[in-house]
Amino acid sequence: MIGTGTATGARPAARRRRWWSALPGLWVLGVLGWALLDPSGAQPVQFLAVAPALACAGTGRRLCLLLGAACVLLALVPLGPVGGGELIGRLGACSAILAVVTAGALATARRRRLTLELARAREVAATAQEALLRSPPPRLDGLALAAGHLSASEGALIGGDLYAALATPYGVRVVMGDVRGHGLTALGTVAAMLGSFREAAHYEPELGGVLRRLERALQRHLRERARAEHPAAGGEADHLAAEEFVTVLLLEVRPDGEVAALNCGHPWPYRLHARPGGAGRVTVETMGETLPPLGMFPLPAELPAAGAAPLPTGDALVLHTDGVEDARDATGRFFPLGPALARAARGAPIVPADVITGVRAALLRHTGGRLADDAALLVVRNDRQRVPTGSGVVHLAGTGRCGG
Repeated sequence: MIGTGTATGARPAARRRRWWSALPGLWVLGVLGWALLDPSGAQPVQFLAVAPALACAGTGRRLCLLLGAACVLLALVPLGPVGGGELIGRLGACSAILAVVTAGALATARRRRLTLELARAREVAATAQEALLRSPPPRLDGLALAAGHLSASEGALIGGDLYAALATPYGVRVVMGDVRGHGLTALGTVAAMLGSFREAAHYEPELGGVLRRLERALQRHLRERARAEHPAAGGEADHLAAEEFVTVLLLEVRPDGEVAALNCGHPWPYRLHARPGGAGRVTVETMGETLPPLGMFPLPAELPAAGAAPLPTGDALVLHTDGVEDARDATGRFFPLGPALARAARGAPIVPADVITGVRAALLRHTGGRLADDAALLVVRNDRQRVPTGSGVVHLAGTGRCGG
């Protein structure tokens, strides 16, 4: 699964911490050198108060207290002849150092409390992520799967992208969607859509029925949100919640290997073709007409028949949100998802988890770790094989490989 964090900034952060740890000591040495070497005999002891402030800002309370005590002693030690006015200046410097140490210790304690609260909030977010956007199992009814996402909101674990895969009486059903916007404001819509899909996928015999259930769930959620945000707005069309929409791609991998699809404004999946020695061509799979996103217009009374295409054994479909292909680098160049998939799928067989990991690394390199929109990927590989029976009837069976 794609993680929400990135290790690309770990080494620079460690270097910054080492630099901050050394900076207060370097500052003290600089002040002492100035005091000893200045031919005018000046005693710049008041500048020693800066060192504890630097220690508190960069390292912590313990170093701040230790460095503060050392600076007080240094401020009281004369490095030359001491006059009455200089003694008063040294006492004033000691008072300033003590004030800085006290303020720094209080600020550090408050920062530590805020850090602990942030850590607890991240734990709660991680729990919510597992409950809301569950990772699909590595294997599901003869298919190998892997999925993951990256949130564009700093510090957020989940955003406006959604995906799920379920084994149902009608085959394995998969949903990939993208809620307008990202971050915490989109979570309510994500929860409504996923809850409806997990219920409808098991009981609706046709994909069209699942899609209509998703539309009703979205409309109900938006009405409730409009009333919660502004009771007087009710369900008025010009309310902010009425501007929400969701792109949705529904897939159904049937027992015979056929893949049916209904698409409401979502990018079509890529297809990785298996071949000896690694993945072959990478193409975009289109399976029928594309409808408008849910929420923009009502679904037509007669839905188009779900398009269908075969998915041979070993081939894989890569579902994604537009945050992947629309990601840009510093020069404005879009992320080349097709070539990234070809590089990530080298080797045999196609391993969904490796595809996810490879595209994630390439995407973070391309954007420098700064995403403008949430990004999600889901890879489905067909592991079913046609097995001849004694009666000559051919049926499908899982290969038993785990590659997810």
